[in-house]
Amino acid sequence: MSTNSDAGARRPVLALVGATGAVGTVMIDIMNARPSVPWGEVRLIASPRSAGRKITVRGAELTVVALSAEAFDGVDIAMFDVPDEVSAEWAPVAAARGAVAVDNSGAFRMDPEVPLVVPEVNADQISARPKGIIANPNCTTLSMMAALGALHREFELRELVVASYQAASGGGQAAIDRLYGELEALAGKEVGVRAGDVAEALEAAGLPLSESPFPAPLAFNVVPWAGSLKDEGWTSEELKVRNESRKILGIPDLKVSATCVRVPVVTTHSLAVHATFAREVTVEQAHKIFAGQPTIVLVDDPTAKKFPTPVDVVGEDPTYVGRVRQALDFPNTLDFFVCGDNLRKGAALNTYEIAEELVDRL
Repeated sequence: MSTNSDAGARRPVLALVGATGAVGTVMIDIMNARPSVPWGEVRLIASPRSAGRKITVRGAELTVVALSAEAFDGVDIAMFDVPDEVSAEWAPVAAARGAVAVDNSGAFRMDPEVPLVVPEVNADQISARPKGIIANPNCTTLSMMAALGALHREFELRELVVASYQAASGGGQAAIDRLYGELEALAGKEVGVRAGDVAEALEAAGLPLSESPFPAPLAFNVVPWAGSLKDEGWTSEELKVRNESRKILGIPDLKVSATCVRVPVVTTHSLAVHATFAREVTVEQAHKIFAGQPTIVLVDDPTAKKFPTPVDVVGEDPTYVGRVRQALDFPNTLDFFVCGDNLRKGAALNTYEIAEELVDRL
């Protein structure tokens, strides 16, 4: 893409790898909605089966090209929205060709030589990229980072206990399709008295539990499991919250415990956060800090029962925060509720914001 309105003398070239996927599509929507962009050219890259597709970016019809080493020639920044194994193979190729790879997968998040970046929290880490790769955090961790980072700067975070309520879309398109299928199969039926009733209804609808991406029915239910099994009964999602929070905030010994729960919501992750600080903090102070952050929307009026819910946040860029309370029996501790669109700030938007931050640091 190069147009009279968007082009300039040697403006950077941006590549989007995974341009036809769910997150890649959101990334294009974000670029199209920006008042202006810094890119002299946008290059869309995907698997060979998607090569040749036409996609409009900022008024220009672009042709998707197949993923190859040559596709990165002349690219300054390459955003990756692809599975871990694809990023693991191709992000180093992009870096070797001279691009800075901004990766949305989990392939490099805990690599000590790859910064894990949330621009509102640790943009200074963008320049420390010895491998030429910058990682984007997991969408669950990301949903609370703007709020936690702002509080940490003032009060010094010491301990964190989190319960997540994660949307089906965090599991990909197959998980979304499964939720819709279950809702259709169970709607209007008197099921739920026994677990077997639900299983039988789903089986009759051609949706056996053995073929589900979830370990239990998700429709009209909550499933206290997200990710894969790790040591001592923890899941991979729960350990991501712990390890990524430590790395992003720069607190290697931060005490963290998380329980990740899948809920029958299509898009937007929510988290109940219990955060303990080194210094005394009040609800009034927290409100002032949240209200002063450009990427946070504070919705917190308990008298009027105003607080964020996932349906309010779908398609929105900011993190929404509410239910801010001072913990009754825990000193220097706040409890609050956070909602963030897991496909936007939780994936596409943060990746794109890292790319924007890079423009002046190339």
